[in-house]
Amino acid sequence: MEHETAQQLEALHTDSFGWAMHCCGGNPSRAEDVLQNAYLKVVAGRADFSGSSSFKTWWFGVIRLTALEEHRRLRHRESLLSRLLAQVTGHPQSSPPCPARQMEAGERIQELKQALACLPARQAEVLHLVFYQDLTVNEAAAVMKISPGSARQHYERGKARLRTLLQSPAPAH
Repeated sequence: MEHETAQQLEALHTDSFGWAMHCCGGNPSRAEDVLQNAYLKVVAGRADFSGSSSFKTWWFGVIRLTALEEHRRLRHRESLLSRLLAQVTGHPQSSPPCPARQMEAGERIQELKQALACLPARQAEVLHLVFYQDLTVNEAAAVMKISPGSARQHYERGKARLRTLLQSPAPAH
């Protein structure tokens, strides 16, 4: 990163944080993450100022796009959790729930996270890779350096164990 770019970014830092706060709906911790990721894009050369607009306009665009990417990533993770919960419990999600249902879903997701923590490590790893990282079972096997058959077995056993844990009143550790 050029010295001049670094100086301009430093001069805009306060305004940049305010803009990141706006882009993140007022959530300061998300705004910090977004701003840090935007800075990393510039340092890594993934965002270059071309001079076709003012520096501030370009920089605020980078922040805005980074916030959108972060939002999309979070929504994707939430949808993967919902898919896992639906598959394990056998209750598919159809339309967006009302606020009361969203609160209930939040509690169910917490139960799911607790149940995942109760699984043996290999089962938890393969489920995490398939549902959080959106990999296939074969891709998860490659990441875990185990055979696809072993990964499928851990995957099926993990889902069965989750189903049992989620049907009981409280997951046992």
